[in-house]
Amino acid sequence: MTVAAVILFSRHEGALADAAGRSAARREVENAWAGGATPIVVVAVDPEGAIAETLAGSSAILAEPAPIEKGPVGQIVRGITVALERVTETDAALVWPGRSVWVDAETVTTLIEAHGFHREAVLRPRYGGEAGWPVLIPIKSLPAFAALAADRMPDALIDELVASGAAQVFIDTGDPGTTHDIGTPFDQLPAYEAPPEPVGGAAPEWGAAAAEMPDDTPLGGPSLAPYGQASDESD
Repeated sequence: MTVAAVILFSRHEGALADAAGRSAARREVENAWAGGATPIVVVAVDPEGAIAETLAGSSAILAEPAPIEKGPVGQIVRGITVALERVTETDAALVWPGRSVWVDAETVTTLIEAHGFHREAVLRPRYGGEAGWPVLIPIKSLPAFAALAADRMPDALIDELVASGAAQVFIDTGDPGTTHDIGTPFDQLPAYEAPPEPVGGAAPEWGAAAAEMPDDTPLGGPSLAPYGQASDESD
């Protein structure tokens, strides 16, 4: 079971924003990897190469965005398509807005584990009764998702995907980072709570070594995926 992470930035400044001592893009890539997501795609325009620089040594694929007129749905589809080009066996993707910098690696693991029990469902984390991000979308739902209107914002896209017939399951993760974005300073986040109940079976240990690494330890990339050019690697 392979679940990608697709991390999306509408502006390159957002990817480079400080997130408790690391760039937003770097923090999210490392937590996605530590939680077990692979491949990890960062969709962002990078006119001066600063995002590539902040991701140097990581496992991320830096993907040029789709044309702006394709809207949020086009950017999400772009990221998922790059993930599928890199790992053809990918069967779901975590759609991760770049502002969601405080998502914990354990939440990534929880959503991936839950996908094993709800293979056809859209999975959405929840904290304090509020729906959050990242949202797991099965690859089987990609055609229906790609058909949604370009003027819809991400929350509306998920609602419309569900309205079109996709099942949705909410997962209580106990993670305030799923609902509080970079607008909330790290030291002002509500308390993290362990998930109220396991989603089933023993928790996997994907990326456990990364969780134990110091913040300045490199991982191993990034590679680049220009728009309109398929990746030349596959697993």
